Amino acid sequence: MTPVLLRQFWLSIEQTQATLLLSLDDASLVRWLTKQLAQNLSLESHDLRVLDTYVRSRIPLIRDLAHQRQESS
Repeated sequence: MTPVLLRQFWLSIEQTQATLLLSLDDASLVRWLTKQLAQNLSLESHDLRVLDTYVRSRIPLIRDLAHQRQESS
């Protein structure tokens, strides 16, 4: 995964409302985040597969960050 893609991914997480991140089930969250990045960046099929795998491995962290943001607001 490229540094640009990583940066864009975490920026997208920060900019997305915590309630949305927490309301989606795991599969929907992966699809939604992947779609958001695919719309903003021109990703090849290999990049999409890598991104999908990365998002799946980071779901607990994404949810923890969303919970923290929700609690602090």
